Amino acid sequence: MLIIRTEEPRDWEPVDAIHRAAFGDGHGDVVVGLLDALRADDPTAVSLVGERDGTVVGHVLFSRCRLDAPRRLVDVVTLSPLAVAPAAQRCGVGGELVRHGLRELDARGVPLVFLEGDPRYYGRLGFSPAGGHGFRKPSLRIPDRAFQVARLSAHEPWMTGTFVYSDTFWRHDCVGLRADDA
Repeated sequence: MLIIRTEEPRDWEPVDAIHRAAFGDGHGDVVVGLLDALRADDPTAVSLVGERDGTVVGHVLFSRCRLDAPRRLVDVVTLSPLAVAPAAQRCGVGGELVRHGLRELDARGVPLVFLEGDPRYYGRLGFSPAGGHGFRKPSLRIPDRAFQVARLSAHEPWMTGTFVYSDTFWRHDCVGLRADDA
C-alpha cells in the first residue's frame, strides 16, 4: 500500500538518493541541488513523498512561479522535480504523487500548474500542451511538446500569457534542454 504524505526533513536523504538514481550520474546532482535550493527558497512549496512499507519510494515538488498575464501577474505553480526509485517505477507511484498534489493545489485555489515533461506520461494525469491554451514558454530551449499545463478550478479564461519560473530555476540552470541533452 502506498502512503502519500508531506515530506519532512528526515526524508531529505532518501529523497535525494531517489532523485540521483532516477536522473542518473551528473544530472541527478543538478536536480538535488535545485531541490535543496527550492526547499530553502519556497516555504509554500508542496513537497510530497510516497512511502511503501516504511520506505520512501517517490517524491514530487510543486513550487511557486508566476504567469505574466495581460491583466496582472498570477501566482501559479510548477511541478519539478518528480522521481520514483527505479525499483518502484511503472507501479503508479509517480501518478499517485502527481494526482495527490494536484488535488491539494486545487483545494488551495492554485489556478495553473506548469511543467516540462513527456506529454504521453503527463497527459494521463490532466496536463495538456500549454501553447494550445494561450501560454508562452519561458525559454526557447523548452520543446513545444514538453511545455504543459494543468488548469485547475480557480483558472479563469483571462489567465493567459508567459509562464515565468522562479529565480531558483534560473540560478541552477534548470530551464529547458542543454545542447548535450538535445
